[in-house]
Amino acid sequence: MRPTELMRGSPAAPQAQVTRANWRTFPAIRWGFTHAREILPTAEIRRAEQATPLPAAPRELASLGFVAPDGAQTSVAATLHETFADALLVVHRGTLVHEWYGDGMSATTPHLICSVSKSIAGTLGGILVERGLIDPDALVVSYLPELKGSAYDDGCAVRHLLDMTVGIAFEEDYEDPAGDVARYRYASGWDLPPPGLEVTDQRSMLAKMRASGKPHGKAFHYVSPNTDALGWLYERACGTSYSAILSEYLWQPMGAAENASMTLDALGAARSAGGISATARDLARFGEMIRCRGNVGGRQVVPGWWIDDIHANGDSQAWADGDLAEIFPGGRYRSKWYTIDPARGDLAAIGIHGQWIYVDVQTDTVIVKLATQPKAMDIPLDHRWLAAYRAIAAHVSAS
Repeated sequence: MRPTELMRGSPAAPQAQVTRANWRTFPAIRWGFTHAREILPTAEIRRAEQATPLPAAPRELASLGFVAPDGAQTSVAATLHETFADALLVVHRGTLVHEWYGDGMSATTPHLICSVSKSIAGTLGGILVERGLIDPDALVVSYLPELKGSAYDDGCAVRHLLDMTVGIAFEEDYEDPAGDVARYRYASGWDLPPPGLEVTDQRSMLAKMRASGKPHGKAFHYVSPNTDALGWLYERACGTSYSAILSEYLWQPMGAAENASMTLDALGAARSAGGISATARDLARFGEMIRCRGNVGGRQVVPGWWIDDIHANGDSQAWADGDLAEIFPGGRYRSKWYTIDPARGDLAAIGIHGQWIYVDVQTDTVIVKLATQPKAMDIPLDHRWLAAYRAIAAHVSAS
């Protein structure tokens, strides 16, 4: 079913209805990811009074061919069509050279970005460190004593939250209907729990998280609630809501043209790990700011040294010992950003169901791709798109 066929009518036909019970399942996801504010409670992330310019000089990229990881010859257009894509934007040296939207999308349509939200949280951390509001080496429980006795105790530092190296007993399995992620979604308000199941709120869930017995700081272990704990820590340090912090310190200063939003649980806790909805153009502005070492139009929004640290100081051994090493062999992770190829220095913000911001400093290129892939994790599609990004970057920088 096409996105434009969902939620049509008063009321919509049963097969075209999108509700909290089905909004992340295909095909309902194709409407749900662009209408999160109509499904879940949210807080507004305020735009700038004056948007940062995003000049355009369109170039034809749809027909660009490249070789997929399986050896097959394909093209950008075919990949868009075959991977449930919703938007593709390419920015080269600050100029928007390609902009494509699928059904139901436009330049002003907000789209849920899932774990790309984590990279935004990691970037925000650099601003708060620079202002002396948080210390990455401080203990988590020094900010959040409510987490004493949890997995976030016993030497867990803010840096361990930033780098996903917490020794925590949590399995990020999106397909297990009774697993840790399912219970996490109930606590965050994203999914309706089955009848009779007692559901807690997000912060109470964090306080009950248990240690794995492994030391903090040694191995990369991807756990979404770590970023929710980080967002809560930001709130405690700043004395205001996560959405207000993000508005004041990042979204407005970088010159966002549109308001974004953040999903909330029943008690108003932000799902900073995956709950942001934003337009593709504002994500392009964000990515371009990262490419430019945190600078926007001559203003330093994010400390340049924080971006340098992301490039230079991901722990390659922690990555090799972690649970995603086979996906990007030789990669690194720092402050919620992936370095896919350290020799190349490319950075990526990645979310399930096909969300990407790809920053390639070698070619001065930023690519935003949004999607509603049926599977939460689809590694072959991610690798196909990575090949596409590199082909696009090489093409726009050479011509």
